[in-house]
Amino acid sequence: MTSMTTTTRSRERVIFLCTHNSARSQMAEGLLRSVAGDRFEVVSAGTVATTVRPEAVAVMREIGVDIGSQTSKTLEPFIGEPFDWLITVCDQAREACPTMPGVERQLHWSVDDPSAVDGDDEARLEAFRSARDELGGRVAAFLADDAAAP
Repeated sequence: MTSMTTTTRSRERVIFLCTHNSARSQMAEGLLRSVAGDRFEVVSAGTVATTVRPEAVAVMREIGVDIGSQTSKTLEPFIGEPFDWLITVCDQAREACPTMPGVERQLHWSVDDPSAVDGDDEARLEAFRSARDELGGRVAAFLADDAAAP
C-alpha cells in the first residue's frame, strides 16, 4: 500500500458500521480486535447510537471475547478520519453510508439483524450466536484475503 496514512501508522484502521451499533458492528469489532488487534486498530459506529445489546455481550463472552466495555457510537466523530477499511454489516447502513471521506477501501457483509428476532430468550440468543458465528467466518476470510495482508 502506498497511502500516506498507512505508512505513518503501524496498524491498519478498520471501522465497522451498522444501523444502531448495538450488536453486529460491536461483535465484529470485538472479533477482529481479539484475533488481530496487533495488526488493526478497530472501532465501530452506527448511523444512530443506542446501547450495546446484552445478548451480544453474552454470546461474545461464550467464546472468550469481552465487549462489555464497548459503547454505542454514531459515525459523526469518525467522519474525515483516515481508515483503511469501512465494513458495513447491515444493508441499511450500506444505503445510509455508501461512501465516507478518508476511507481507502470498503466491504459489505450483509448479516441478518439478531435484534429483530422474536421469540423467547433462547431463540434470541441463538440469533445472536448465529450472527456472531457468521461474523467470525467473515473476519477469518478478511484476514486470509491477500488484500488485508500486511
